[in-house]
Amino acid sequence: MQSAERANHSASEISAQAHAPASLATMAMAAIGVVYGDIGTSPLYTLKEVFSGPHAVPVTPENVYGILSLVFWALMLVVSAKYVIFITRADNRGEGGIMALTSLALRVVPEGRSAWLLSSLGVFGAALFYGDGMITPAISVLSAVEGLEVATPAFQPYVLPIAGTVLVGLFMMQRHGTNRVGAIFGPVMVCWFVLLAVLGISGIRLHPEILGALNPVWALRFFANNPLIGWLALGAVVLAITGGEALYADMGHFGRRPIKLAWFTVVFPALYLNYLGQGALILDHADNIRNPFYMLVPDELVYPMVGMATLATIIASQAVISGAFSLTRQAMQLGYSPRMHTIFTSEREMGQIYVPGINWMLLGAVIALVVGFRSSSALASAYGIAVTMTMMIDTLLAFVVIRGLWNWGLGKAALFLAVFLTVDLAFFSATTVKIIAGGWFPLLIGGIIFTLLTTWKRGRGLVNARIRIDTMPLDMFIRSMFTSPPPRVQGTSVFMTTWLDGVPRALLHNLVHNKVLHERVVLVKAETADVSRVPERDRVKVEELDYGFYRVRVTFGFTDDPDIPAALELCRAQGLPIELMETSFFLGRETIVSRTSRSLPRWREKLFMFMFRNAGSAADYFHLPPNRVVELGTQVEL
Repeated sequence: MQSAERANHSASEISAQAHAPASLATMAMAAIGVVYGDIGTSPLYTLKEVFSGPHAVPVTPENVYGILSLVFWALMLVVSAKYVIFITRADNRGEGGIMALTSLALRVVPEGRSAWLLSSLGVFGAALFYGDGMITPAISVLSAVEGLEVATPAFQPYVLPIAGTVLVGLFMMQRHGTNRVGAIFGPVMVCWFVLLAVLGISGIRLHPEILGALNPVWALRFFANNPLIGWLALGAVVLAITGGEALYADMGHFGRRPIKLAWFTVVFPALYLNYLGQGALILDHADNIRNPFYMLVPDELVYPMVGMATLATIIASQAVISGAFSLTRQAMQLGYSPRMHTIFTSEREMGQIYVPGINWMLLGAVIALVVGFRSSSALASAYGIAVTMTMMIDTLLAFVVIRGLWNWGLGKAALFLAVFLTVDLAFFSATTVKIIAGGWFPLLIGGIIFTLLTTWKRGRGLVNARIRIDTMPLDMFIRSMFTSPPPRVQGTSVFMTTWLDGVPRALLHNLVHNKVLHERVVLVKAETADVSRVPERDRVKVEELDYGFYRVRVTFGFTDDPDIPAALELCRAQGLPIELMETSFFLGRETIVSRTSRSLPRWREKLFMFMFRNAGSAADYFHLPPNRVVELGTQVEL
């Protein structure tokens, strides 16, 4: 699923394992627990949807072989070749994910329409994550709990309440963090993949000849004999690769080698063995299409398997939830989202965060999906279209990177684009038939989130431009201090600003009302680089000016914690020691008012003003000590 950005993000689940030195095998196990939860639970519903979904493929030996061949080559081309072999090489200082890929692509295009288009593609791909991220917990947990119906139909009335209870419990635990349970994710998912392989082998024993489905001729023959059915079947086959993009998104926390090792030695073999086992079971008896995964399980082990599947889907859902938190934080850092209340749930791991507003929004949407669609089969109609759109965006951005940064020749880069974009378009076109049945939901959510993100980015740009126009140049202000010097008081005043060459409005208001200046006046600008993390040696740049003034530029990566007091401690090495207990932090609190001549459409201006009024505190966002903060109000015309 979109783990879009689940990356920078979902590795929060594994606690210290992701950052401490570890063996390749240990890192690979940790990656299995975080990266592959989503794609690892796909066997619960993929073949069931192919053969009994809205566009069910008739159960014949040729069709079963054809579908299994399609699944294998989809996993090979999209996951193994595109993501594991190629795109994981496009790291932004070790980080992956659509935000990192967008940053890389923007380095090789000039400012203008091309840069705007690439940036918009990246933001839209990130926005789609929220829509698909609501579906993943719902469909995963529902498909696991539905195994109870296989054991006995008497459980049917209780499937929705049980699934709802599991999901509510999952979201309720978010405020406590996942560092305590994160360490078990890897071993649990390894056990899950071992069970998938064992069940698959037990099914293959019924029809060992099913191994011949690896031959691509079966897939080609299936399309040749059933062109329309084959095309529609791709809309269900795509469920087998949802979550494949997560291995790139989470690369920064594990590295390319552990993710590659885990995929080729454990995840891929286990997944496909299970698909082959389900296919053999369907060949043995066509009635098994009602739930081929659980029909593989011996009767006496159905209940334990339901429990194990539920645990695996919880782990997969946890990665998506943590990804939503981290993606929101990245959006705040990059200026696409207003500040939101964020809680750090671990003292050791900065990636372990909790965003209450996003958590409750996701819970409400997930419960609404479960109640509204009522089954995993119905939810499958809403699943896939956002994933395929994100995969297309990844392919386009990767093409720009390999052409511009890797310096591939035009022919070689065009071949990359032609092969993978053709595959992406095939899957995307097949999922468009799901739009009316439920595919509209992730598109609607993605569209809404995209509108919010771009509105905030545009609105903040206009506000900053307006402030800059009305701001006195700093050098002029300092020169005026020599002719009419105000009284100076002991201590340090820190003024947060977006423009280091101008005088912050808060400074002028303080001077007008209090008639004094501190003996040291520090102007601080916090900015976000196009890399995920900035090392401490590059964090701050101090410039000493006349009359006790200093300019400090603080640079964070888009996954760094924007801790201004911690950054100011680094100024000591550059000749500016700052004692926090003797420092006052001054912030400007703007009030936006509308002008007669608008810079934004009326609806968008109203939306931005609503978001602006409800944005979180800058003091909280930058971790400023509450008892040292002074806020001064000002009006800005939009």
